[in-house]
Amino acid sequence: MADSVIIVRGVHKAFGKVKALGGVDLEVEGGTILGLLGPNGAGKTTLVRTLTTLLTPDQGTATVAGFDVVKQASDLRRVIGLAGQYAAVDEHLTGRENIELVGRLYHLPKAEVRARATELLARFDLTEAGDRTLKTYSGGMRRRLDLAASLVADPDVIFLDEPTTGLDPRSRLALWDIIAGLRREGKTILLTTQYLEEADQLADRIAVVDQGVIIAEGTANELKAKVGGDVVEIEMRDPAGARRAHAALAGRGATLDADTMRVWLPATQGSRTVAHAINTLDEAGIHDAEVSLRRPTLDDVFLALTGKATESGGADEDAATGVKA
Repeated sequence: MADSVIIVRGVHKAFGKVKALGGVDLEVEGGTILGLLGPNGAGKTTLVRTLTTLLTPDQGTATVAGFDVVKQASDLRRVIGLAGQYAAVDEHLTGRENIELVGRLYHLPKAEVRARATELLARFDLTEAGDRTLKTYSGGMRRRLDLAASLVADPDVIFLDEPTTGLDPRSRLALWDIIAGLRREGKTILLTTQYLEEADQLADRIAVVDQGVIIAEGTANELKAKVGGDVVEIEMRDPAGARRAHAALAGRGATLDADTMRVWLPATQGSRTVAHAINTLDEAGIHDAEVSLRRPTLDDVFLALTGKATESGGADEDAATGVKA
C-alpha cells in the first residue's frame, strides 16, 4: 500500500496464557480512516495500546508516521493523539484546564497552549462549558473534551479506541461529524469500534479482527460482497425454532445467530431463493417464520466470518492490565 502511515508486521502480544494478538499484519494509508471492527476481547485495544507505545509487542514490528513504536517511542508520542474508551480527563478540573494540562505535557509554549484551548473548546462546542468543572459535564461532553485534548499538539495520526461507546444516538452522531471532519483535514485515523454502522459510515477501509488476528480487510462494499449479494433473513419467535430453521436450511448455506433468533442465507438466486427457503421450511413443518429479502450489512459479514455477532465478545485479553478490549 502506497504512502502507508501505519505499518504493522507480525505483531504478537500475550498476557500470561492469554494470547491477545496472534500475528497482526496491517497498513493504514495516510489521510484515511481505518475501522478496526471486532467484539470485546478481539484484540483491538491491545493493538492500539501497542501502536501508541503503551504496550511493548512480544514479537513483530510496527511503525507509525515513520517512527518505530519501540525504538523511537519518545519521538512517536509527540506526533500522535489518543482518545481511549474512557474519557481520560480530570473531573476536578475545568474543561479549559484539562486541555491546557495536556498542552503542558507536550511541552508547548504557554501562549500556544492557551490559544489552542480556546480554539478547541470552540470547535467542539464547549466554549460555554469551558470554565466549568467536569463534574457538570454529560457523557457526550466528556467524550468531546477527551477528543479535543488529544488534538492539542495538532497530531497527524489519531487513535480513537471506541470513542462513542456508551453514548446516546445524538452524541454519537455529533462525534461522527467531528471524526469525519478530521479526515477531511488529512488526518490519518485508526478507529476501533463494535458498532457496525459506525465503521460503515466513517471508515475508508475496515479490518475485521477476531481472537487476535485480522480475518478480513477491505472497503465496506468489498466486505459485504463476501456475503454474496442479497440476503434471505428468517426470523423465528424462539431459539428452538431458530435452530430448527437453521437445520432445515443448512444445506443451502444458512447461518444461525442464536442471540437474535435469526437465520440467514445468501440469496444467490434472488427472489427464487426466498421461495426455495419458504418451501424448505414448510416441508420441515416450520410455518411461523418471517422471511424477507434484503441487502447485506456488515453485521452479516461479521457473522459469516466469525459465527457470532460483534456484541458476543470473547476472552478479555487485557485482563492482566484491567483494560477492556
